[in-house]
Amino acid sequence: MITFILNNKTITTSEHSGTTLLDFVRYEQRLTGTKIGCREGDCAACTVLVGELKNDTIAYQSITSCISPLGNAHGKHIVTVEGTNLQNKLTTAQEAMKANYATQCGFCTPGFVVSLTGFALSNSEKNYSNALDAISGNICRCTGYKAIEKAAHQVVEKLENYKQENRFDWLIANGFIPEYFSDIPQRLRDIEFKDLNQPKGKYVSGGTDLYVQQADHLADNDVHLIAEKDYLKGISIKNDVCTIGTNSTVSDLWNHVELNSILPNLKKHLKLVSSEQIRNMASIGGNLVNASPIGDMTILFLALNSEVTILIEDNQERTLALKDFYQGYKTFDLKESELLKEIHFKLPTKQSYFNFEKVCKRTHLDIATVNSAIHISVENNTITEAHVSIGGVAAIPKYLHETSAFLIGKSLTSETILNASDILQNEISPISDVRGTSDYKHLLGRQLFFAHFTELFPEVFALNDFVQHA
Repeated sequence: MITFILNNKTITTSEHSGTTLLDFVRYEQRLTGTKIGCREGDCAACTVLVGELKNDTIAYQSITSCISPLGNAHGKHIVTVEGTNLQNKLTTAQEAMKANYATQCGFCTPGFVVSLTGFALSNSEKNYSNALDAISGNICRCTGYKAIEKAAHQVVEKLENYKQENRFDWLIANGFIPEYFSDIPQRLRDIEFKDLNQPKGKYVSGGTDLYVQQADHLADNDVHLIAEKDYLKGISIKNDVCTIGTNSTVSDLWNHVELNSILPNLKKHLKLVSSEQIRNMASIGGNLVNASPIGDMTILFLALNSEVTILIEDNQERTLALKDFYQGYKTFDLKESELLKEIHFKLPTKQSYFNFEKVCKRTHLDIATVNSAIHISVENNTITEAHVSIGGVAAIPKYLHETSAFLIGKSLTSETILNASDILQNEISPISDVRGTSDYKHLLGRQLFFAHFTELFPEVFALNDFVQHA
């Protein structure tokens, strides 16, 4: 039986674990403030909060419930917009939206309110930039964003004297959340959560890729939920190697202090990956096995020359390079009985540099037209190691073998980069589709390749060095 706390109510249900959390809260619990919009995680009208006990404290994150399996709510606290309400007055987030005229038709408003409430509950620094990140996945089609941004700013101002110690008491006293929140950690401890009886079925972790494509199928057929499998979790750094469990989410990378110190621009790169709600759900393993030719995390890990470890039968394992994992469009070297366990890569050295670039139609929550990453080592102005990847220009996430090999041993000069760009053009074979023509993608491939060098070595290269060639 699936057991969790929904707002202030303990739920025990035998509903199919593959049904979406959105459908359960709307149709089974009649909590219709959580809206149905795109059913693809794009509009965030269906945003809810998920609270999970970690190290005896509860941490809250926002997710899009339309692409989250109900079974993943097991053992957690789920908060819909109704669960944020106060008696006889508006919450701080609701008042901010009202005071700044940040709502019109009202369809998107519950999602914004829940996201802003999640920001107040989160462990992130309470600044305006993080508040905007919190609502980066919420779409409004009526009001325009300036009024909503002003509402976010008002919420930040109200958090000026926020106290992390006894945070629930502070947030309750200041009208951000209702009083029952203070009892939730103990109530979760008191419930005896048994492991779900998992049938053999489709492996599902966060579901952010699968539920966009197969929500109805997964709701009617057996699923094997693996999001809470500890042996697939965690990020460790040992002997200059970073190992990431495939259940780790993009937000886990975002919040990992040591990894961010080694890759100082990591948050800048990850900010280009979907939205905060999706980053909170999306597993690294799911992104890899979705095998999208434009998967952002796949392109990033290809450039880090990563390897994957695969669990096979009888607890055996095998390891192969990620660049050898993909065999064709949406096909890869993974048998039906196998499971990705972890991904690992050697950490960059003081002589190495990493960059990720992405072009898409909007800044947040969009799939790439073309994306690219590079990991390059330079000693005495000579390139000693190079790994270049690119997406959107082939049937698979593309590791550029010839371009990478050409760079090694060459001087870091404009001539080298221009010659490598010509090799890159011969390695890619984009097709025309809704995101752009083949010619446009060829151009983007070249420009993103140049952008790596102007970004990483601004004292050596300027954009003008490559304009004529482009």
